[in-house]
Amino acid sequence: MWYNSPPMNEVERQEPLPLPTIRRYPAYLRLIRERMAAGEDEVSSAALAAALGIDPVLARKDIAMMGVPGRPRWGYPARELADAMQRALGWDNTTDAALVGCGSLGHALVGYGGFAEQHLSIVVAFDADPKLHGQTIHGVKVRPMSEVGRLVRRMRIHLGILTVPDAAAQACAAALVAAGVKGLWNFTSVQLSVPDDIIVQNVDLAQSLAVLSHAIANRQRVKA
Repeated sequence: MWYNSPPMNEVERQEPLPLPTIRRYPAYLRLIRERMAAGEDEVSSAALAAALGIDPVLARKDIAMMGVPGRPRWGYPARELADAMQRALGWDNTTDAALVGCGSLGHALVGYGGFAEQHLSIVVAFDADPKLHGQTIHGVKVRPMSEVGRLVRRMRIHLGILTVPDAAAQACAAALVAAGVKGLWNFTSVQLSVPDDIIVQNVDLAQSLAVLSHAIANRQRVKA
């Protein structure tokens, strides 16, 4: 007999997931895929919680939001749960992205193979440096900024990735928005000014490093 959450109806599926839950789903997915690769057909919330070092109640609530029924002492069907999480995260269909800024960080992101698991594909790259125009980075050709509007619109790209110097961030964001992107993955430290219907996810590397460095320094002081 299956237990826990009934399947979600269409209205429930439209409700946004809590941000902390969204952040945990990729870790759940990784573990579920590992168990599937090992030949397991079912996975329990308790096992996922133990592997991630989190509260079992929290894991059970996260999984319940997917509406996938489970069985007592057996758990949840792994394939069905993984598929539901991918749909919830928007990873069930490949998302094409345009990257602006082909420096070291831009190169690294274009070449990062892990994006394929999240169905993200960087299909075009742009840069203001004429020396880079026409070059190919991991199979992606670098285009001049003057082509952002035409290509992004023609290719119907909805996600833009910003890896430019801070001074150029706002102008590049405006160009992507004008071309039709709906979301920006912002790796600059600039707080972008965009229309209310544009989704911006900021990745502040300096901020992350500051948190890490502070934690290390505190631990060292405690040991001293």
